[in-house]
Amino acid sequence: MTTIAQNLRLAGTTKTVTDLKWDLRQAQIRKKLSALALIAPLAIFLLITFIVPIAVLLQRAVENAEIVTVLPKTVAALASWDKRGLPPDAAYVALANDLTLAHQSNTAGNLARRMNAEIPGARSVVMRTMRAMPLLDANGMPLSPTAMKPALIALDESWGQLEYWQLIAKNSSAYSPYYLLASLDLRRDAFGDIHAVDADQAVFVKIFTRTFVISLVVTLCSLVLAYPLAYRLSLMADRRANLFMILVLIPFWTSILVRVAAWIVLLQSEGLVNKSLIALGLTKAPLELLFNRFGVYVSMTHILLPFMILPLYSVMKAIPPTYMRAAISLGSHPFAAFWRVYVPQTLPGVAAGGLLVFILALGYYITPALLGGPNEQMVSYYVAYFTNVTINWGMACALGSLLFAATLVLYSVYRRYTKTDVSM
Repeated sequence: MTTIAQNLRLAGTTKTVTDLKWDLRQAQIRKKLSALALIAPLAIFLLITFIVPIAVLLQRAVENAEIVTVLPKTVAALASWDKRGLPPDAAYVALANDLTLAHQSNTAGNLARRMNAEIPGARSVVMRTMRAMPLLDANGMPLSPTAMKPALIALDESWGQLEYWQLIAKNSSAYSPYYLLASLDLRRDAFGDIHAVDADQAVFVKIFTRTFVISLVVTLCSLVLAYPLAYRLSLMADRRANLFMILVLIPFWTSILVRVAAWIVLLQSEGLVNKSLIALGLTKAPLELLFNRFGVYVSMTHILLPFMILPLYSVMKAIPPTYMRAAISLGSHPFAAFWRVYVPQTLPGVAAGGLLVFILALGYYITPALLGGPNEQMVSYYVAYFTNVTINWGMACALGSLLFAATLVLYSVYRRYTKTDVSM
């Protein structure tokens, strides 16, 4: 400290050590603010276009406000109900009051749609009851609480069934795992216990399984095609390898829709592929190559192949060719040297490329929709279906959230292997 003070006095300055530290801290703060200002536009863009939509997606997946919003008095009246017998008269009075208000404000549509998702036919029950509101006696006066229950049951006998009231009671919160459970072919009963849905209603687990199977097969096909090609490119001179790499990257410059349309032309019954097979005598009649799993595999592999080649090529290019020559000179068979010396060094590229292709394949929509049949549609197709056709945002967001969670897990593994690749 004394030496610093002496040096400051020798330099003719009057600043103390405290002042110098303060100036240094201010300079560091200005440097950090400048860095933040540079990345602020990108951060704001990502926040608006990526973070906020994902947050909304996750929120909509657990939102369940239709019943509690339209039937608040009914939900309150059922708060102490044991759910084992028909509710008390106060619940029927509350239901009549809530449906009367819903009729006046025209808000019963969401309620009817939500109840119909769990009990088929509930929509007509709700709408019929709502249109009959308010219930009046012979003198034009509102019915008494004791008369409301038999009047509602006489209007529609469904209000005398326990399942309708249990449905309202178990959806008494604005947030519920209903859509997430339904996306996994599960349901929650009136007492909160989770059970599997009936076998004839279990579809989404099969859809997720199909999505993962298609993605896995496409990944394996891409690996089988990309590995020898990337290996050959890594052995070429840089100038020639760059020329072939341009040919590999040409699909990036073509729209996916155009490439899918091209495969439709090639694989159809009168297409080039079938005509060539018939001309070569390999088949006597055109093969069914479209609107099945084969067409989906071919098109998706073609589109995603560059994403497998690039990581493999980057890893293979960094492997010195002297390793193979050294193994062969020590008496190893060329294939054994390739399998034991070369292949293990390419595993980071295999893992990174495989995970990248698998993640991209999980979210494919247009290719299976155009080239596949009903049994080839993936999760993304049903996300679009619930969004655009049935307008069921809760179910669409639940499916999207589960797919997003799977992608995050795979992406974390991908990041791990890419870090390993960089460290090599």
